[in-house]
Amino acid sequence: MSGDRERHPVTPDGRYFVVRGRLWRCSNPALPPERRAELVRYLMDARRRVGAALKTGDAEVERAARADVDRAKVALGERGPVWWEDGAPDWNRRMAKNTSYKEWWAGLTAQKPIEKS
Repeated sequence: MSGDRERHPVTPDGRYFVVRGRLWRCSNPALPPERRAELVRYLMDARRRVGAALKTGDAEVERAARADVDRAKVALGERGPVWWEDGAPDWNRRMAKNTSYKEWWAGLTAQKPIEKS
């Protein structure tokens, strides 16, 4: 998501941002801005519903809200089929140092301390 791009390093190809050394897939940049905004609103609403369900202990509502989170993330391109078409593998949720981005990551972390959050 765009806020993540501002706080975390993004791979040179724009496919992932990195948090604590782990790759997380970015949203599909080809999404029209209006559609992306709509999906982000849906995602945030679903996340709020997950939180509310956790507070009340309502497992059924939590399950439904988590399914909505997943649907939004798939529609954004952050999960499910990759949005790029060059056949490159999906490294989502993998440690950058164990992927084809390892040299880029090593160079980046050699320049500054690794983020801690």
